[in-house]
Amino acid sequence: MSAQLFTPFQLGGITVPNRVVVSPMCQYAATDGVPGQWHLAHLGQFAMSGPGTVFVEATGVEPNGRITPGCTGLYDDECEDAFASIVAFMKSVADVRVGIQLSHSGRKGSTVAPWEGGGLIEGAGSWVTDAPSAVPYLPGWPEPRAMDEAAMERVCNAFVDSARRADRAGFDMVELHVAHGYLLHEFLSPITNTRQDHYGGSLENRMRYPLEVFKAVRAAFPAEKPVMVRLSATDWIEGGWDLESSIVFAQALKEAGCDALDVTSGGLDQRQQITTGPGYQVGFAETIRREADMPVMAVGQITDPVQAETIIATGQADLVALARGMLWDPRWTWKAAVALGAEIALPAPYARCNPALAATPFVKRS
Repeated sequence: MSAQLFTPFQLGGITVPNRVVVSPMCQYAATDGVPGQWHLAHLGQFAMSGPGTVFVEATGVEPNGRITPGCTGLYDDECEDAFASIVAFMKSVADVRVGIQLSHSGRKGSTVAPWEGGGLIEGAGSWVTDAPSAVPYLPGWPEPRAMDEAAMERVCNAFVDSARRADRAGFDMVELHVAHGYLLHEFLSPITNTRQDHYGGSLENRMRYPLEVFKAVRAAFPAEKPVMVRLSATDWIEGGWDLESSIVFAQALKEAGCDALDVTSGGLDQRQQITTGPGYQVGFAETIRREADMPVMAVGQITDPVQAETIIATGQADLVALARGMLWDPRWTWKAAVALGAEIALPAPYARCNPALAATPFVKRS
C-alpha cells in the first residue's frame, strides 16, 4: 500500500500534490510590511523540497495589524508586487501550492522582534492596538483600544482587500488567523471579549465578528480557491475558549463555506497550562474533523515521517503541518519519502541526487 502522506488531496477547487504542509512561520524580517530577499530564500527552499503546500507567515491586513514592524503585510501595492515575485519563483521550481495566512495582531501588536525581547515598542514607532475589549495582554501593558463598529468594519474591509491582493499575487489559498491570541481569536474567547453588545456575551455573539470576516473574505476570494481558518481549539485556561466551543464554531464555518481548519491551540493568555508532547494537538484536530465533518490540518510537534503517515492513514487529519521541524531540516519531505517508500518530483537540477526518489523530475513548463 502506498504511503497516504504522499497521496493528492482535493482542497476546495484545487488539488494539493501531497499531505505535507509547511506551516506559516513569522520571520520578522520585512521592511514596512514588504517581504524581501530573506523571504525569497526562506520560502523558496521549502518549495524546492517537496511539500504539497507552503504557507507564508502571519501577514498583517493593515500596518497596525502586524505583530512587529518587521512582520509582513499585504495592504499596499509594494507588498503585493513583492509577494507576487516570490510566489512566481516558488511555482517555477516545484509543483507546489502556496498559501498565505492573513492576520490582525489585535492586542498583541506593537512589539519588538523576539530576539530583541519581544516586549512593547517604547516611543517612536509604536502604535495603539485594537481589541474587542480594553483588556491588556500582560500586567503593566497599556489597554488596547476597544473597537467600535466603525473600527470593526475597517478591519473587515482590510481582510477583504488583502484577500483580493493575495489572489492577484498568485496565491492558491488564504488562511484566516483565528488563533494564538490575535484579534479574531480575541473576539471568540470570553477572557478577552467582555463586550456588552451583540458581539459579546453568548457564544453566538462572540462568534459573530469572526464569522462576518470569514464570509466577507470567502465572497471576495475566487470560489475555486480554498479559504481556510487557523483555530486555537482551546485556550488551556478554565473558563476560556474550549474544544466544545470550537466544534460549534467549526460547524458554523463549514456552513459558511470554509474549506478546511488548521487546528492549533493556546496563545491567548500566559496563564495557559499546556501539556506538550509529540502530536499533542492531533486529538483536537481529530475530534473537530469528526464532529464538524470537514477537512482538518494537524500541527504541533509532528516531526517523524511514520508519525505523520499514521495521522493521515488513521483518519486523524487530512493534512499535517510542520514548522520548527522544517526550519531544522528543509529537506524533511525528501527524507520522509525515502522512509515511506514514496516518490516525489524533485527539481530537475536536484533529481540526480536520488534517481529512485524522483522518477519524474519537475521541470517548469512555459
